Amino acid sequence: MKSLPLERAFTLLEPGPVVLVTTSDERKDNVMTITWTMVLGFSANFAITTGSWNYSYAALEATRECVISIPTVDMIDTIIGIGTCSGQDTDKFQKFGLTPLRGKHVRAPLIKECLANIECRVVDIIDRHNIIVLDGLAAYFDDTRKEKRTLHAVGDGTFIVDGRKIDRKEMMRSKLPSGI
Repeated sequence: MKSLPLERAFTLLEPGPVVLVTTSDERKDNVMTITWTMVLGFSANFAITTGSWNYSYAALEATRECVISIPTVDMIDTIIGIGTCSGQDTDKFQKFGLTPLRGKHVRAPLIKECLANIECRVVDIIDRHNIIVLDGLAAYFDDTRKEKRTLHAVGDGTFIVDGRKIDRKEMMRSKLPSGI
């Protein structure tokens, strides 16, 4: 094996899919790209990594709500574009042709063009690690959308695209919590 600089070790543990996180601060809806996400157990509890360097963070901290929108591979240029400009001086919904949809539980909008959306409440902010812990309130999935492959950021400007599914449900059935 070849040595890898320790500061690049995070690229080996690629997290969940790249997501778009929407917020609303009563004056303006905004969306940011988040590449570090985490599922917390077998429930609708999640965590994202962000902090005050992101314009959306103030709205997230003040309103304690957001929507996690899950884009697909055909949206890669939009995903990168959203992540490389600031909502402070850009209406990202307009610039990237995104359609905001009203949610049932939070003011932050769902994104129509995404494969799925999860309305969330902030339940904890762990400043030391820039982790926002979220409880999901409602989830939506667009099963009519043709493209369903998601993107995963490696952390060095490259991405991995989901591939084919391999079904081992029967083999794992006795090992999974009930209801899954």
